[in-house]
Amino acid sequence: MTIFSPFVPTWVSILFLTAILFPIFMIANLAKKGIQNPIKAKKVYLSIIGFYFSYLTYVSFAAFNGWFDEVSLPPKILKLTMMPLLAFLLLVIFNLAIYKSILKNLLLSDLVKIHIFRLIGSFFLILGFYNALPSSIALLAGFGDVITATSSIFVAKAIEQNKSYAHKLTWAWNTFGFLDIIATSATAFILTKLSIETGSQGVDALAAFPFCFIPAFAPATIIFLHLSIYRKLLAKS
Repeated sequence: MTIFSPFVPTWVSILFLTAILFPIFMIANLAKKGIQNPIKAKKVYLSIIGFYFSYLTYVSFAAFNGWFDEVSLPPKILKLTMMPLLAFLLLVIFNLAIYKSILKNLLLSDLVKIHIFRLIGSFFLILGFYNALPSSIALLAGFGDVITATSSIFVAKAIEQNKSYAHKLTWAWNTFGFLDIIATSATAFILTKLSIETGSQGVDALAAFPFCFIPAFAPATIIFLHLSIYRKLLAKS
């Protein structure tokens, strides 16, 4: 008996577990970069890593104990993970003085470049390839994330080179990335509704370990990062 998702080969699950570590350390390092005091920066760095590892431990415990198994609207995994995390990030972290200070000190290009971690969205395409997800969400989410991730390199370069179009380009890119994550979440909701009503394939694969980390971690964190970029852009206007 394996602890991994039955929807794909074990090597895919192991590769995903390795990949999911990168955004956690990248986000922690980004925050660290926005703090000038090295001791305080290290504390924040370790706090972010500790928070996300504790959070994903909770998500793993919930998955192994079947908390996400029931197909419902809204999906249990969103009610028990994504929604609370999003509320915490937007209602607590977004209003902390230290967050505002970090955001002020960070370069806009750094906030854009962090989105390279969304290459992890290519796992949507892999899940689609193995028919673990409907092609509609696999293609939408997979290509949306990959496009956002790869284009972040060019947007960040335009910012660093002070191109005349950099500000407008960043607005457009950030809006595309933000709408992509909203569209992915909406599609998952619609597919779950159809699954309940008609018995068609839903997004059950995203409730199984380790791919439950995707809805638990990605939407809330990515929305928070996009809103942070909007906040930075508005401060520069």
